[in-house]
Parts: sequence; structure tokens; C-alpha cells
Amino acid sequence: MTKNYYITTPIYYVNDRPHIGHAYTSVACDVLARFKRLSGCNVKFLTGTDEHGQKIEKSAVLAGMTPQAMADANSGHFHDLTKLMNISNDDFIRTTEPRHIASAQALWKKMEQGGHIYLDSYKGWYSVRDEAYYQESELVDGKAPTGAEVEWVEEPSYFFKLSAFQDKLLAHYAANPSFIGPESRRNEVISFVKGGLKDLSISRTTFSWGIPVPGAPKHVMYVWLDALANYLSALGYPDENASDFKAFWPADLHMVGKDILRFHAVYWPAFLMAAGLPLPKRIFAHGWWTIEGEKISKSLGNAIAPADLVTEFGLDQTRWFLLREVPFGSDGNFSRERMVQVINSELANNIGNLVQRTLSMINKNCNGILPNGSVKDSPVGITGINFEEAQLFIENNEFDKYTNRVIKYASEANEYIDKQAPWALKKLGKLEEMGKVLYSLAESIRKIAIFIHPFMPESSSKILDQLAVPFDQRSFHHLSETFSLIPGTVLPPPQPVFPRFIEKTT
Repeated sequence: MTKNYYITTPIYYVNDRPHIGHAYTSVACDVLARFKRLSGCNVKFLTGTDEHGQKIEKSAVLAGMTPQAMADANSGHFHDLTKLMNISNDDFIRTTEPRHIASAQALWKKMEQGGHIYLDSYKGWYSVRDEAYYQESELVDGKAPTGAEVEWVEEPSYFFKLSAFQDKLLAHYAANPSFIGPESRRNEVISFVKGGLKDLSISRTTFSWGIPVPGAPKHVMYVWLDALANYLSALGYPDENASDFKAFWPADLHMVGKDILRFHAVYWPAFLMAAGLPLPKRIFAHGWWTIEGEKISKSLGNAIAPADLVTEFGLDQTRWFLLREVPFGSDGNFSRERMVQVINSELANNIGNLVQRTLSMINKNCNGILPNGSVKDSPVGITGINFEEAQLFIENNEFDKYTNRVIKYASEANEYIDKQAPWALKKLGKLEEMGKVLYSLAESIRKIAIFIHPFMPESSSKILDQLAVPFDQRSFHHLSETFSLIPGTVLPPPQPVFPRFIEKTT
């Protein structure tokens, strides 16, 4: 039976253009989605944009635009990001879409019917930049913990009885240790909830750019209640008999940045409990990127546009570097020098060199015909990587360990070439032995190409094309001996896959 798998990025806020951090999250989810598809899963991969809230309304006024016009323009930039980074999402949700508005309002009604919402008035601190409420005790030097400015808000508001879910949340965390990752973030959330939960203001009346509260049109829904509902609206909720809802809810993974973990790991499960809906299986918070050691900020003007990286370094090279560089979940630093080093040492000199050397020798010494060989003549010293190992890395979001194993595999194959010296075997007239060596190397390359596909799909396809591997034999199921390369297959002339990056001189 085919397993269903539902993965989501956070929906991106449309007050600005995409930067490297947005690309990082999207590529991470794309790697997981592609891996699951290659594993035979039926995948639903969702991304999109968060388009309501006071911050959008204020930004639009300053820009002389309507909020909808600003949302349309900036949502378009994030849609373009999916194309630029070769993201294989199945859907792109916008919170201004009718399907989402209906879904969010239905979620509100379900919570209200359960007695979890009441009308009162809100007095307290609010950060427009963070779209978040803060207690007096959370402020640092009169600002939000994030450094954002806060303002005192007094207005009528509907409240969600978040305090009633404290024990239920803690019980869920205890019963499901993998619900929040990584471990350090899980501990932070548990500590926050144990510190005591207060009821949450979930409507506003001092601005109008949002989803109207059902039965109270002067109120708009709190932007985070609105935004979180996107994970349901893309599946057809409130129709719980919709095919996508039945197939894919609860979500297998919500991928988020660590700055929005509280909303996903505290508020969201409480909303779902209140609505009588199953909780997602896992929420994972990744770290932030700095640029050459400095935090990304508008004031420093150091944000890196993903398009600039792709243009200069290449699409797959950029995807590989983003997930290769740091243990996923930790903070990472973008260094141009380090990126060039990774591209040249790991892609050009290692994987690329292995592919080019092997296929060039087959082209030159075997007339471009795959020589006789067998997977039973497995090269001594090449341990490879197996599917079970790769799957474990993916399940734990250990992209660095996964890519380490691939690089080790390629390094061992390169060492095998040097040790066996097929060019010397030819000179000695040992053509059959030379053929076995080259066949073994070609088979190793086939496996490496399949394993790198989730990270570098275009490059993987180029390599498999040069090995004449059929399009319908490129999944993890096809790693087995049954689908090994067929001796006598005519291979196309080899083409470099990973050129060295050379700095332009002025």
C-alpha cells in the first residue's frame, strides 16, 4: 500500500522579497518531498504566502498601494522563488484566496462551538513586526525579545482559552517525543508551556486587513490563527471527506524557522485540539543564516537574493551548499569563500571528477560502450550508502550526514580508480579486468546519482542520462542488482556536470 506524506513550508509573509533564508526552508522541504517520492510515497508538498495583518496594511499605506495590490506583487516574488530554486511543491496557497478564507472561518466556528472562544477586551503589548503579543515580563529594554518595537494596544477582542490546554499540550509532548525537533527547541517549548499559558487574543478591531470573524464583521482574525489554518485549507477543509484531507491530514511535517516555533508548537496544536482535529506528526524548527558572520538585516543591506546565487554559482550548487554546510537545526553562516570551496572540492573535484574520469575512459577505451561487468564484482574499499541509512538521515532531518556519506562514497570511488589504474590495465592488455573496473565505477556512479537527486535533481538527471538509465528506473527501488547497468549499452559522449568555479578577474 502506498504511503501518503504531507509536508509544508511556513507560508511566507509578503511584506518583503525572498532572501536566502526563505530559499533554505523551501529547498529543505523540497529535498524531503523528492526523497519521499523516490521512496514510493504519495506526496503532498505545500508552500505559499501569508498576506493579512497590520504589518501588510501599514507597509501598503507607506508604499501608496492597497494591501491587496502589495500582497499580489510580493506573493508573485515567492511564487517565482519556487521556480527559481526548482521546488517541486504540489500546491501554492495564498491566505487571500476564497478557499482559505472559508477554511479559516470554519476553523473559528468549530473552536467557538466547543466553547473555546469568548469576547473580552485586550490591553497589552503588541509587535506589529512580529505580529505577536508579549507579556510585560518578556520585554527587553522596552522591546520584544526579537528586538522589534512594541506598542500598547487596547481594544475589544475575542480570546481563545489557551490556558485550558496547558496540561493537554504537556501530555502530548511527553507522549510524542519526536513531535518537536530538534531536541533543544523541544525543551524550549516545554519550558515555555510549563511557565504558564494565558488566554490568547485572536481578533483585532483597530485595522481591517484580515479575515472577518464569523458573526462579528468589525473584528478580523488574528493573523496567526488565519495563517496556521492554511495547512488545512489546502486539503479542502472544512470538508473532512475531501480526498486530500482524508489522505494527508494530519501533516507528517511542518518545517518552520525557530522564530515561529511557538506559534506552531503551542498555539497550532491547541487550536486543533479545540476543533477536535488530529495534530501534525512533527514540527521541526531550523536555524537562521548569517551573512559573512552578520545577521541578515535591512539596515545592513546584506540580504542575499537567491537569484544572485543561482546566477553566479548554479542552481544545484546553491541547493547543495545550503543543506550541506551546517547541521540542520543549527544556525548557519553564508561565506562566499566557503561556498566556492564546497563547489570545487566536493562537486567539481570529487563527484564531477569521478563521473568525468569514468565516462571519458569508457568513451575512449571502450568505444563508448558499457563494458562487461557485474555488481557481484563489487569494488573493495567502496562501502557506498544504502537506502535504509539514507532514510534514517532524512527522517531525522540530518542533511549534513546524508551528504557526508555521499561525498565519502564518491571519494572512495575516486581512490578505487587510482588504485586499480584502468589505463595501466589497458597498457598491460588486461582489457577484461579494465572493463570490470570501469563497469563497477559506472554502477557506483549510478547509485550516487540516484542518492543526490533530492538535493540536485538536474545534475542527477544529467548523470543518469549519460549512463543511459531509463527514466522509469531512477527511484530508490531501482538501486537493486535487478536494475543494474546493462553491459553493451551505448553511452552518449560524456559532458561535464560540475565545472570548477573560477573567480572572475577584473
